[in-house]
Amino acid sequence: MIYEVHNRPLPVLICKLDPGESIQCQRGAMSWMTPTISMQTGVGSGKGSVLGKMAKSIFTGESIFRNTYTATNGPGEIAFASSFPGDIISFDIGKTRLIAQKSAYFASTLGVEMEVAFTGTKKVGGIFGGEGLIMQRFTGNGTVFLEIDGCVYTYELGSGESMLIDTGYLAAMEETVTMDVETIKGVGNIIAGGEGLFNTRVTGPGKIWLQTMPTVALANAIRPYIPTSN
Repeated sequence: MIYEVHNRPLPVLICKLDPGESIQCQRGAMSWMTPTISMQTGVGSGKGSVLGKMAKSIFTGESIFRNTYTATNGPGEIAFASSFPGDIISFDIGKTRLIAQKSAYFASTLGVEMEVAFTGTKKVGGIFGGEGLIMQRFTGNGTVFLEIDGCVYTYELGSGESMLIDTGYLAAMEETVTMDVETIKGVGNIIAGGEGLFNTRVTGPGKIWLQTMPTVALANAIRPYIPTSN
């Protein structure tokens, strides 16, 4: 499979498939394709029963169903357009064991499996801290594409090296990175700081991928300009 990402910050993923090659995605993600490609809808990847996968989909916010597209009548081309201004980035799963934010999954080859990843040690942070605690883990072998909100910036943390991140700006991290959700200290900082109640601490070794415009941040930015009904 050959793939390219075009037209950032409203990106589209273009995949060229050889005969017999397949790619899967969230239900409804396909934008256009050649007639040589066929579609098959099934339950998402990963181990466990259908009921277990349904429970996982509730936690992650992803649909339980996956659409698999296969080039069956010769080579084909298929496109997946982003649903949010930002970027689409790829990872070689097998070389990189990856944990990503909820709803980051965009598309993948058939060897990639996705499951719920419970990260962090403070459940209160996971409940009230936005993207903390419940994330997605990708294992297996193949390529996975993630949808990033805004631009992406990468750090490689050394062993024991940490970064404090405003909750929601952590897009993905290698599985070797540990994560915890911390309460911001100081009543004055909480009330007047405008940064919410929690930060996310990630500690190396490993790479982290940060995004510059989480969906919540964009919603807050445009909220004053949205007319309200009387």
